[in-house]
Amino acid sequence: MSNSHNINFRRYLETAKPKGSAVPAGLQELLLAVVDTCSTLSHEVAQGALIGLLGSAGTGNVQGEVQQKLDIIANDLLIEGVQACKSLAGLASEEMELPVPVQGSGDYLLLFDPLDGSSNIDVNVSIGTIFSVLKKQDPKAPLETADFLLSGRHQAAAGYVVYGPQTTMALTLGDGVVMFTLNKVTDEFLLIKDPVTISQSTKEFAINMSNMRHWADPVRRYVEECLAGISGTRGKDFNMRWIASMVADVHRVLSRGGVFMYPWDQREPNKPGKLRLMYEANPMSFLVEQAGGASINGTDLIMDLEPTDLHERVSVMLGSKEEIDRLQLYHA
Repeated sequence: MSNSHNINFRRYLETAKPKGSAVPAGLQELLLAVVDTCSTLSHEVAQGALIGLLGSAGTGNVQGEVQQKLDIIANDLLIEGVQACKSLAGLASEEMELPVPVQGSGDYLLLFDPLDGSSNIDVNVSIGTIFSVLKKQDPKAPLETADFLLSGRHQAAAGYVVYGPQTTMALTLGDGVVMFTLNKVTDEFLLIKDPVTISQSTKEFAINMSNMRHWADPVRRYVEECLAGISGTRGKDFNMRWIASMVADVHRVLSRGGVFMYPWDQREPNKPGKLRLMYEANPMSFLVEQAGGASINGTDLIMDLEPTDLHERVSVMLGSKEEIDRLQLYHA
């Protein structure tokens, strides 16, 4: 499909044929509900201080993190927005301890991080919504947490909506990645790029350098080689970028290549990482792989990991394939 700003999201779903097959009606229904909700959320985020939505809500989520007012609003909006989907069997959110059954009789499961990067809300830095869709293995059985504990390879769709200078969505249905931007006049997402591809090589990496002393040796070695630039073993100069909002950092990787890293560090040695496998790492890894990149936890492909907990955390390194291959080699 050629680039065209005349194709809206609904039309795209109706005409797309990932892997040669039409998008199932139930999946179309669910994705349209998610994206319509994100359009509403985009307007809420844009209003910010004007309607009193900035600042802490004074509560904590299931991980013990301080919630922002918009965290709670985003979570509630998404639940409300998809509740009526007949194709939906249940949903799970980073902000809630347990999954939520819905009235639908379908077999799709929705997982989401309602507002990734919410610590950046008050300073007007890009934030976003990340979502992942799975298929319930036994549609007739009562909903259980175990139904969600599937590897990333089981995802039927994944994407994010980043609320920045523009509101832009990246989506994969398992056959490449496409991007849409919200036209705020017509309130519809329009196709802007098809397909999205990540360059195999790069001169850009993103990581929180303040934690360098805490990293494992393979990550420290990789970054030190990048910092050595043209006079070092890599023979080229690198730029470093770090927004501290995963959805914004990954959007940059999908847009122009690069590497994003949020590795394990020794401050909490018993935790395999910081990011959530089900709500962040799996959907982003699906997008990155479908765009020609790679995503690992150090030694293994993130998409191959078998989850054991709904809020499981993982180390994440993703982006241009040549660099991720090098990182995996250093971890071997």
